[in-house]
Amino acid sequence: MSVKFLKKNRGMDEVDGEEKKEGGITKNEKDQNWLPKVIKKRLCTTFVEDFSSNGQQCQCGGARKDHQSVALGEYFCTAMVNHWNSAQHSSESATDAFGEVEFDGASKRHSCYLRLSSETQPLIAYNLMTAHWGLSLPNLVVSVVGGEGKSKVQTWVREVLRQGLVKASQGTGAWILTEGLREGVGRCVGEAVRDHATAAASVSQNKVVAIGIAPWGLVHNRQQLINPEGSFPAKYNAENQFSDLCCLDKNYQAFLLVDDGSAGRRGGEAGFRARLEDYISHQRTGIWGSGTINIPVLCMLVSGEVSLMERLDLSLKKGMPWLVLVGSGGVANLVGDILENPLVSTGGGETKSEAGSGGDLKERLAERVRKHLPSETDTDKLTERALSIYQNRDLISIYNRDQEGPDDFDTVLLRALVKASKRRTSADSSPYTEELKLAVTWNRVDIARSELFNGDIHWKCDDLEDSMTDALVNDKPEFVRLFTENGLNILDYLTNGRLESLYRTVSASSVVYTLLQRHLSKCKAVTGFVTGTGLGSSNSLDEMLASSLKELEMSRPVKEVSLFEVSRVLEDLLGDVCQGFYHALLSLDKATSMRRPFKKVCKFLQGPCVYRAKRCLYPWASLFIWAVLQNRREMAIYFWEMTGESVLSALCGCKLLRELSRLELKTETIKSMKELAQMFENLAYGVFSKCYESSESRSFTLLIRTSPVWGGATCLQMAMAADARYFFSHDGVQSLLSQIWWGDMDRSTEVSKLILTFFIPPLCYTSLISFRKPQVAEESKTEAEAGGSRTRDHHSLYGETVFSYSDIKHLSPEEAKEDEAEDHIRTTTKGPSLPPKRPFVFSRWRQFWYAPVTSFLGNVLMYFLFLFLYAYVLLVDFKPPPPRGPAISEYVLYFWVFTIVCEEIRETFLVGSMSLRQRLRLYSQDVWNMCDLVAIFLFVLGLCCRMFKRTYELGRGSLCLDYMVFTIRLLYIFAIHRQLGPMIIIVGKMMKDIFFFLFFLAVWIMAYGVANQALLYAYDPRPDRIFRRVFYMPYLHIIGEISAEEVDTGKQWDMPCTDNRTLIAEGAEPCRDTYANWLVVVLLMFFLLVTNILLINLLIAMFSYTFSKVQERNDTYWKFQRYNLIVEYHTRPSLAPPFIFLSHLHLLVKRKILKVPSVKIYHFAQELEGNPANRLMTWEGIQKENFLSDESKKQRASDSERLKRMSVKVDGMIKQMAEMRDVDHRLRSLESQLEFCSSAMQWMMEGMTQSNMVKTSCPQPTLSETPSSSASS
Repeated sequence: MSVKFLKKNRGMDEVDGEEKKEGGITKNEKDQNWLPKVIKKRLCTTFVEDFSSNGQQCQCGGARKDHQSVALGEYFCTAMVNHWNSAQHSSESATDAFGEVEFDGASKRHSCYLRLSSETQPLIAYNLMTAHWGLSLPNLVVSVVGGEGKSKVQTWVREVLRQGLVKASQGTGAWILTEGLREGVGRCVGEAVRDHATAAASVSQNKVVAIGIAPWGLVHNRQQLINPEGSFPAKYNAENQFSDLCCLDKNYQAFLLVDDGSAGRRGGEAGFRARLEDYISHQRTGIWGSGTINIPVLCMLVSGEVSLMERLDLSLKKGMPWLVLVGSGGVANLVGDILENPLVSTGGGETKSEAGSGGDLKERLAERVRKHLPSETDTDKLTERALSIYQNRDLISIYNRDQEGPDDFDTVLLRALVKASKRRTSADSSPYTEELKLAVTWNRVDIARSELFNGDIHWKCDDLEDSMTDALVNDKPEFVRLFTENGLNILDYLTNGRLESLYRTVSASSVVYTLLQRHLSKCKAVTGFVTGTGLGSSNSLDEMLASSLKELEMSRPVKEVSLFEVSRVLEDLLGDVCQGFYHALLSLDKATSMRRPFKKVCKFLQGPCVYRAKRCLYPWASLFIWAVLQNRREMAIYFWEMTGESVLSALCGCKLLRELSRLELKTETIKSMKELAQMFENLAYGVFSKCYESSESRSFTLLIRTSPVWGGATCLQMAMAADARYFFSHDGVQSLLSQIWWGDMDRSTEVSKLILTFFIPPLCYTSLISFRKPQVAEESKTEAEAGGSRTRDHHSLYGETVFSYSDIKHLSPEEAKEDEAEDHIRTTTKGPSLPPKRPFVFSRWRQFWYAPVTSFLGNVLMYFLFLFLYAYVLLVDFKPPPPRGPAISEYVLYFWVFTIVCEEIRETFLVGSMSLRQRLRLYSQDVWNMCDLVAIFLFVLGLCCRMFKRTYELGRGSLCLDYMVFTIRLLYIFAIHRQLGPMIIIVGKMMKDIFFFLFFLAVWIMAYGVANQALLYAYDPRPDRIFRRVFYMPYLHIIGEISAEEVDTGKQWDMPCTDNRTLIAEGAEPCRDTYANWLVVVLLMFFLLVTNILLINLLIAMFSYTFSKVQERNDTYWKFQRYNLIVEYHTRPSLAPPFIFLSHLHLLVKRKILKVPSVKIYHFAQELEGNPANRLMTWEGIQKENFLSDESKKQRASDSERLKRMSVKVDGMIKQMAEMRDVDHRLRSLESQLEFCSSAMQWMMEGMTQSNMVKTSCPQPTLSETPSSSASS
């Protein structure tokens, strides 16, 4: 009943809001208000007299006055009781002590506490700590047993706890269970946890959690913790005391105060603690219990009283492993002596069976018990316990301080758990599998590398798969690297089904979880799987991200997500830059819309789903995307190192992270995403630099090659989508863009020569303009000189990079397909077979007019002519409406604008292979396209209005305004200029600054304008005058247009005015109010002071900051925006408006009627297949390895790495010196013992000589030389 109630309340509390307080009740108080209904305490109900206290104290430890009247009743059964028992003589009631405790003099950090009955189910306590108190799930639980009381802890035990236990636990994310009291071992553990928490980072995923499980009756000042409604927090005074009670230790995160009804007695918590340890040992590790093993629980015995032997025996019978610190005293020394020294005699090299030597074994055990526990009388019972412990000795590990140091404690812990886990290992599994799983759980790759992957063990791929999944889910990249280096085949491991399972484990607090949940809910809603509203009903992604936790099942991951939802998330993030992912697996077309595939896919997923058993086509790229979506830095970098197409993969990671950062709400996560995105951009830049240094031609091919892994995207397209300005600033990228921009013409051609040739076309056949030599001809010449092998390899295996029209003709699509088939034929020829050349007249004509720079120059010149014609029409030749107008020049203007509209239509709907929705979205993202739409709309509006007499003036005004828009559009051509291009960006950013500045200015203008109007004019209802005086006049005051007569009533005002309200309402000018005119003057002075000095200087400062910020990256901004301009004019027809109409007709016939594909697409996208693609990827991989090698060398040569290596060496020297001091100490001890032995022997010899007891003929031996002298000789 209690467990069900707890689960119900847990589910309700997990969806509480984020508000700190609600109705005066704190969130923590609201989370735990159900505790008294579930958790109980125990009270003594039977007073059993302690005969040593003269009837004033019960055997439970409480005084008579502290007992209730029921417990003090004179009953017959009470008189028959001689021994108090908690189960029989106490009863349960609602707990009255729970909440948070704040220690006096400590920091503001509060610890959680709860008083609970010793019979409480461990499930309730565990769920309370993890779900409500917020303790992270443990990867390891170490329960420190023994060492209680006021006795002093030995120094070496303290060091083991500090340098061994807590340090090892900090790297594994462990819970440490002790009594939690400020005495003995509990105090040492608390101090060690505090010191390590102070030295560690502020945010640690593997934080050590110290939990105190103490007897309620043993806690000093426990009355301060009692509050039936809960304390948030309770003020606790941990003062020094000399009684049998003890204070709580402030360094613990949580306290479970176990109440068995006793007071001042130890051991009441032992039963509950043992049950809690057993329950935790059956829970799974990892996120949401996704680990491959149960949570390892280890009990560590430090000294210990006799009562702990029963606890040890019962725990061993349940299979709980123990680690015993030999030399700490008490029961620990007894157990260590039993296990370290053989109890059964051996003969013939074999140990006798324990059954045959039972009597001898018991006798030896009894001897050990009497040796270590001389004060105990019931040796027979203790001997039976010792025998039972000895029979389960395979669960006990020994830590000997003489053999192992504190630094080796983590290895000792691991071996202790592995030793116990071998009991549960099946015969079919590898004997080292459990040890590997523990190492993964602890994230101790150093132990796994040195102990398990040192070459002595042969690992099968199947043995590593579960651990690989655990490492992936729990973000342990070092283990992923280790497994892939030691036998794990990623092709066999990563199936499509396993990839889906990885996406189902994403954190519920991440953005990708929300995106997956959104598409999953939408798919369910469409197919009728769910009813009602939920996450899928959100129309806005921003609303969905900002929704409360009540709309999400935050306690578990998305369990039903498939690759379809993943593909939709990637489509949301990557946009139109690449085609859909995993569409072929789900039987979807590449051009499938967003709404149609839901029912089809859901029906497909209800089937057998054979695709899940198939291998993932691109495993490293898929894992890279999975890691990037979760913002896992180290994991993503490693997967990037392993995947192919390094430059494009890094740019894709940059794109994904920047899109995710726009959706993320947490500031720290946004910052880390942006940093990782910039890092991937830097990686792409670095690898491409190596490629460009190696081969310019191959690096150009790399930039424009379409990738089958990334949905047909190219590096240039992905860099543009990712806003990778730093990558675009690379000299290799700019060299490619310049080569495409100039076409076959030489890049050093002067602009004046271009203009002259543009107006006199036959000059293109002269030497006025120099053209580049055809690439194939150069290769032929080079091949003839070098024997043909080198050029042939470059041509046939890597393909040709296309930069100009002639390149396209040399490598047509049909020839590209036949290139590989004819590879063996070319090796036998003297040079590559060239396609037939066009006549010089046609080829040179195309080389000049098909270059993007020529198209740009023609459009600029014709646009100036267009603006001149437009201005001429508006100023000189703008006729009245028909039939008197328009003029011929105006008709020419209309036709010109019509050709511009046709070009916009072609640019929007007839370029590329994207869907209509994608084209419209891509078109609307460009600000200059919006400017074109505004210009066209105003022109059409003006054209329609000017044709009618009633709207003639409106039409003329629209056309005049439209001329401004067309003229501003001229700024776009400045993007090609190195100095003027960045100015466009500066102007755009300053416009944003002005927009925000106007808010400040509007506040002051409204404040001053309204006050000034109200003070000067008592009554003026006309809206036009109010608007003029409230907004327009203050604006004129800012620029210095101040009329003293209108402000100062002392000045003579010639304008007639009246105070008659009727006349004023009819339109008469009101007279000025002279009552508070002095205040008007003061307000004017204050207004001018604020606006002309403060706000204007603020605007200047904003402009200066914007200018300096852009100016710092002037070259980067220009190179980035240059790409868009080159792409636009590369795809435009050669002729400019209005002659572009002829090009449109030509394209219509050629593309739609004759179905001739465009050859210009090969400038920015080239497909490589087969051998050329493999060779290019191999070459890129080599360059990536060279880049990573250089980066590794730089890192090793850095000051930080040198300091780290120096620190390791110093630590090694210190360790060796400590060992030398220990050896020196032992030698000194041996010397002192030898001196004692020598003196004793001398004394014996003298005594025997004087007594004449021994007579010998041999002379007395003498020490002739020391060992050192003999050694030296």
